Amino acid sequence: MTEPTRPAGTVVRTTDYHTAGEPFRIVVDGLPPVPGDTVAERCAAAVGAGGSGTAPRPGPLDRIRQLLVQEPRGHAGMYGGFVVPPDDDGAHFGVLFWHKDGYSTACGHGTLALGAWAVDSGRVTAPDDGSVQIRIDVPSGRVAATVHRENGRTTAVSFRNVPARVSARKIPVATSFGTADVDVAHSGACYASLPAAQLGLDVDRGSLPQLVRAGREIRAALAGHPATWHPESPLLSGVYGVILYEDLPDTAAGPAQANVTVFAEGQIDRSPCGSGTSARLALLAEDGRLGPGDTLHHESVVGTVFSGRVISRTEEGTVTEVTGAAYRTGEHTFVLDPYDTLATGFEL
Repeated sequence: MTEPTRPAGTVVRTTDYHTAGEPFRIVVDGLPPVPGDTVAERCAAAVGAGGSGTAPRPGPLDRIRQLLVQEPRGHAGMYGGFVVPPDDDGAHFGVLFWHKDGYSTACGHGTLALGAWAVDSGRVTAPDDGSVQIRIDVPSGRVAATVHRENGRTTAVSFRNVPARVSARKIPVATSFGTADVDVAHSGACYASLPAAQLGLDVDRGSLPQLVRAGREIRAALAGHPATWHPESPLLSGVYGVILYEDLPDTAAGPAQANVTVFAEGQIDRSPCGSGTSARLALLAEDGRLGPGDTLHHESVVGTVFSGRVISRTEEGTVTEVTGAAYRTGEHTFVLDPYDTLATGFEL
């Protein structure tokens, strides 16, 4: 008789959303205890167990991440979050963001999805017409998602990010496509931005292999650069995403851009990237291209749109608001058969 390869009993329930095309898998049931008194401490514990761009040392929580993100239950573009207790009573809940390579300190599209989920699930009561704010503790701080409703339906979600801070402009970075001048901004995570045209590339689906290659090269080249380090926490330091963008014709409300954000170890954001949009807003405001009352029209490689605006500029940085739409795509019960020799799955 074949013996099981691991103990029975792994059952994980999720609710899945997409925000502007980017998936977000929300996990509440089936999580082991996560050590730490705050969301940031829990994230640090998860990173220590599962790695972040390093060889994994999986603990119980990271085995669940692998189960949900790897094939055959997930895919290389999967993203999600573990719902955990908040830091204090000032927030409705906390979340640990994860992707195929580990964990992240911020996720704008995930925050938008969590706002919609909080209302859809009844976790937060919302009016049929009007708006309700959901406060969420994430590893980079406390953010707020405002869910907008009409006739009993969620029509959009806006989120206020932690303040975004520009840390460097026009850092010369050599790549196999040529040298580019790269801007760096922190907006819950560290983003490097550059026009794709500097490397002779277009922001379109046909150019994705080259854009991913360029993004990975730039991330590697900036490893250890002082501009990528956050003064408050190593967890927030180091380039998380590289934003390759192009300008589009201005709209009546303000500037317009399209982008491909390459994050982690080469993952492509299908959305315009929520926290990356915050970084772009801070840079555009510093350039004088985004004034009070202006709105950035921000497109993804699949044609979906976030709108963004600057709320205020403070000593801590630029306070931004990003708006998009999130839709529920399914509810799932995942199991790990103790006889399954593929265990938590694989990557191709």
